[in-house]
Amino acid sequence: MANGITRHIPNTITCCNLISGCIATYHAFFGCFETAFLFIVIGAVFDFFDGMSARLLGVSSPIGKELDSLADDVTFGVAPSAMTFTLLSTATWPAQLGAVAAVLPYTAFIMAAFSALRLAKFNLDERQSTSFIGLPTPANTLFWAALIVGAGDTIATSAWGAPAVVAMVLVSSWLLVAEIPMFALKFKTWGWRGNEVKYVFALTSIIIICLLGTIGVAAAIAWYMLLSAVQQHRNK
Repeated sequence: MANGITRHIPNTITCCNLISGCIATYHAFFGCFETAFLFIVIGAVFDFFDGMSARLLGVSSPIGKELDSLADDVTFGVAPSAMTFTLLSTATWPAQLGAVAAVLPYTAFIMAAFSALRLAKFNLDERQSTSFIGLPTPANTLFWAALIVGAGDTIATSAWGAPAVVAMVLVSSWLLVAEIPMFALKFKTWGWRGNEVKYVFALTSIIIICLLGTIGVAAAIAWYMLLSAVQQHRNK
């Protein structure tokens, strides 16, 4: 009986991630960005513990892997896309864009499609066991959620803020599937040697977030991408 219950624990946690993503999406469509951000973070916590619990309990399964990707696409693909769509739908667009402005908010959902593609590639790519190829979906989501919560009002009222967001959506969608190596915060040892970039990122990100607040999360993700690029250049 105990074993029967135990093997369902990781999938239950994964479903909690999925439910959190659904709740985040609901609030995103109503413009409750802070609440949406909160449930995205809650989903990320569940996402962290489902894999950990599966490894600790020794109950990993192909079904759990597929379920995890489905849940992640809702929390880290659909939810941030919904936040971006709502922001663009209520933003002030330049008069030069005319009727096209009514259609452009839907470009936000390109990010959800590329997040699904990113997750599918991750499941099949054996190179990503200790690092990432392309921007991880949780990092992309935290960037967008923090940006919208921290600077959404400014973006919505800026003359060219909305078109800039559309351009950023296209760039981040490309980064999700780009063949660009990015480090993961996974430690085989806790020593400084070999973990320099990870420790630098962790410490500086704490400082950035403390100084800038919510928008600092978006800044920390941008810093993560920059450090990944620097590390790649050094390794060449």
